[in-house]
Amino acid sequence: HVQLVESGGGSVQAGGSLKLSCTVSGLRFSMYCVAWFRQAPGKEREGVGRITSGGNTAYADSVKDRFTISRDVTENALYLQMNSLKAEDSAMYYCAAKWFGNCLAAKTSDFSYWGLGTQVTVS
Repeated sequence: HVQLVESGGGSVQAGGSLKLSCTVSGLRFSMYCVAWFRQAPGKEREGVGRITSGGNTAYADSVKDRFTISRDVTENALYLQMNSLKAEDSAMYYCAAKWFGNCLAAKTSDFSYWGLGTQVTVS
């Protein structure tokens, strides 16, 4: 039974930083593609960053050089370090997982497992 639980969201001023965590159970990172998505009110859910089963990372252009996705195999956790936050980064942030295949090209709908989200507000 795969379970993903996000934490670490909150309110921060523009230019500040936050680190999101996603506690993962029921899957092994070596067999899954894991990712962070976000959704602002009235907008579609969009990918922020992802890690392949082999540890390669990819980011949306809007967050490149500001956000860093990482995973801790020992702790079974996924992280998103967010720096230089902007108002437009405000959204509900979700972690998600899918079987490892075609990770970098996967669409939002390809991800089978989702957490409930954690809210990030930048003012």
